[in-house]
Amino acid sequence: MMKKICFATNNKHKLEEVKHILTDFEIISLDELGCFDELEETQPTLEGNSLQKASFIFDHYKIPCFADDTGLEVETLQGAPGVYSARYAGEQKKSEDNINLLLKNLQGQVNRKAQFRTVITVMGLGETKTFEGVIKGIITETKKGTDGFGYDPIFQPEGYTKTFAEMTMAEKNKVSHRALAVEKLVAFLKDIQ
Repeated sequence: MMKKICFATNNKHKLEEVKHILTDFEIISLDELGCFDELEETQPTLEGNSLQKASFIFDHYKIPCFADDTGLEVETLQGAPGVYSARYAGEQKKSEDNINLLLKNLQGQVNRKAQFRTVITVMGLGETKTFEGVIKGIITETKKGTDGFGYDPIFQPEGYTKTFAEMTMAEKNKVSHRALAVEKLVAFLKDIQ
């Protein structure tokens, strides 16, 4: 029988990506768990936010779970938008607004180096563990591609000529920050099965 684990996210795109990678487990969504709360992200770091979300689900539902937080860190902007990536252009959390603001803030900048960083915290399987995935790349000058979500149309990973939004989900899942962090989570989960 497949082990059940909850992915503490309301982001359908993230859920779909992770289900493609974590195939040996039954991933329970917050909806399936009956949790319709907006999970708070009030910590100053990605690590803090992922722990905050995982703790909330584990404390309230007593089910093994994991949560992530992801930030786009742009070198010339001293790591911004970072922990505020989802609400960079305001609390409405609109990807289009975030992208437009970032492109505006990078106008005329030669250094367009950036990295996506994902931190995953897993709870309820013995010890609380944290896993990190980082992918380096650049911010393109214009949007390219229609797949993916968030900043995908303007992030081109190192060694590739396509943005994340120009890649298929399978291509992105081979190299993305989230995939790298989930791989570490998978290795941990297989060890304890």
